[in-house]
Amino acid sequence: MSVEASPSQPEIPKQSVALSSLVAAALLTLLKTAVGLLTGSLGILSEAAHSALDLVAALVTYISVRLADRPADSSHPFGHGKFEHLSAFIQTGLLLLTCIWIVVEAVRRLFFSPVHVHPSVAAFGVMLISIFVDVFRSRSLTRAAKKYQSQALEADALHFSTDVYSSGIVILGLILVLAADHWRAPELRVGDPLSALAVAGIIIYISVRLGIKTVDALVDAAPAGTSVRISTAIAKVPDVLRQDRIRVRQSGSQLFVDLRLTLESNIPLEHAQAVEDMVESRVRELFPGADVVIHSAPQPPTSGDLVEKIRAVAHRNNFQIHDVTPYKVEEKVNLNLDLELEPSLTLEAAHQRATDLENEIKREVPEVDEVNVHIEPLLKAVEPAREAGWLREDLSQRLLAIARDTPGLLDCHSLVVHEVGRNILVSVHCTLEPNLPIGRAHEITEDLEFKFRKEFPQIMKVSIHAEPRGQT
Repeated sequence: MSVEASPSQPEIPKQSVALSSLVAAALLTLLKTAVGLLTGSLGILSEAAHSALDLVAALVTYISVRLADRPADSSHPFGHGKFEHLSAFIQTGLLLLTCIWIVVEAVRRLFFSPVHVHPSVAAFGVMLISIFVDVFRSRSLTRAAKKYQSQALEADALHFSTDVYSSGIVILGLILVLAADHWRAPELRVGDPLSALAVAGIIIYISVRLGIKTVDALVDAAPAGTSVRISTAIAKVPDVLRQDRIRVRQSGSQLFVDLRLTLESNIPLEHAQAVEDMVESRVRELFPGADVVIHSAPQPPTSGDLVEKIRAVAHRNNFQIHDVTPYKVEEKVNLNLDLELEPSLTLEAAHQRATDLENEIKREVPEVDEVNVHIEPLLKAVEPAREAGWLREDLSQRLLAIARDTPGLLDCHSLVVHEVGRNILVSVHCTLEPNLPIGRAHEITEDLEFKFRKEFPQIMKVSIHAEPRGQT
């Protein structure tokens, strides 16, 4: 998911955001350390330690962001985005180490060696400054983390958002110390170490949450909900029969998606590519910039679909066929089909190709006993044609008479007759009943074609466009 910068917020490169965070962390660390030592406040010193870890974390973030921005190369074909996850993992470890020190020191002051804290204007001032700076840079880092899908910047943003709450708790602890001095209630002095324990609790909670997310990314766990969203989007793409595999991994800001889909058998390669393009488009609508790899496989024809099995054999072996006609002769299946080959092939070479196809069909479809292959040249060139006016007048008149004698045929129109070389080509539109099964409609047009060619033997090809009544 990407977040675009609004027009009022100029785009800031993530390296610049990381660098500004580094500078801010250094300043806050110095201020908190100085004031903590002057006042003796464990709450402030714990915040100084927290900021020192933030400084280290910000440095790690800045370095990792620079490394992650390097383009993919031969040794890192998926890019360098994992440096960001490694940075977040290191930050998590540093935060947990800080918590251990804070808890140990707080327990020591609570039960073994109390330390007198001297709240001052400087103490409150530095904590208020810390809150202001942390709010500003946390928002800046969050915007950049969402925009660039950067886990390293997200970790930094989490650090500084927790600083806001922990600084507030420290201020509360200092107020309790002031109240203890004012009302002479020494039991309120425990507010300072207790506030330090509260800070540690917040850090532990955020660290564990960030650590789980970081480890998931490092071990290539799919981002939560991503696979389900992709599956739902793909399910709406026509001609995708099955989703066999969805693999998703995150590397820095880059999402990698690996899909295996099952499509219809015997569809043209161009159509399969169009389906894959649609799937890729749907995925990128959800996750802009995702790297999507799709492997598609054909649905195996059912055992009873003989024609589909034959077409699958031909397509798998790069044969272009049409007019596949199987029929039974004494319980044996014979097969006729047309094979299109390069016109430049010799008859010997073409016959060998036809023989190869016959052998492949008999080997993979054992129920076929005989195969008869009709060889045709594969048409590539577009030949010039001229309208055969001398034939059209006669053919138009005779056509009406033939049509009236053809059962099931309602009307014929848009007759065109062309001469292509020495061949006559006829195209015509015919109207039939709209509720006819396609098989019956084909029989009627075949009958009409047969009558045309019987009446005009010079016709080489008849193309009949059948359309339902009311659609002319």
